Amino acid sequence: MTKVKICGLFEIEHALAAARAGADFLGLVFAPSKRRVSPGKALSLVEAVHSLRPRPAVVGVFANSPVQEVNQIADYCQLDLVQLSGDETQEYCQQIERPVIKVIHVSRRFSAEKLLTHLENNQRVLGSSSPIYLLDTLVKHQHGGTGQSFAWEIAREVTAEFPVIIAGGLHLQNVGQVITSLRPWGVDVSSGVETDGVKDVEKIRCFIKAVRSMQ
Repeated sequence: MTKVKICGLFEIEHALAAARAGADFLGLVFAPSKRRVSPGKALSLVEAVHSLRPRPAVVGVFANSPVQEVNQIADYCQLDLVQLSGDETQEYCQQIERPVIKVIHVSRRFSAEKLLTHLENNQRVLGSSSPIYLLDTLVKHQHGGTGQSFAWEIAREVTAEFPVIIAGGLHLQNVGQVITSLRPWGVDVSSGVETDGVKDVEKIRCFIKAVRSMQ
């Protein structure tokens, strides 16, 4: 079953709505972003989500922050996973105390072969501690949430071999196409479930329903 991650949440009501609609992961952004949350606000949101049974996993999104800071926030906010959306190295990933989702920003210069080689090299180095990979569109000076897509077909080989989340420009109208074509481990959406820059509960529900209908 394709996993669903709703990212860029910073209101408790939206997080609870996403959880109740069946999201597998909720993303809270600690990296510089218009969707950034403070640790205190994040903890309130996490505690609300923890009241649900069953509940989704909560992911903290960081980019090029000091390792110690990431681990401290992850502990304080009771995060389940850490998403690294910057230029973090393999050695950096190994120092994170939570399971890792590592973002790979896909540019127009990427090829299917280059992408596969990159993940295979990571697998050789990291072995059993290899992260889940999230493929997102490379946009200068931004680490995600841009609403822009990349050439999804270059991910076909890696989704067959690795746990890969597809992000970037997904919305209700195209997520079914991505799932049918790539069969990814997961999909990630942020701006695609917003209206005027604010999370839209009905769009969240419809997006998750669209994913589930493809199973």
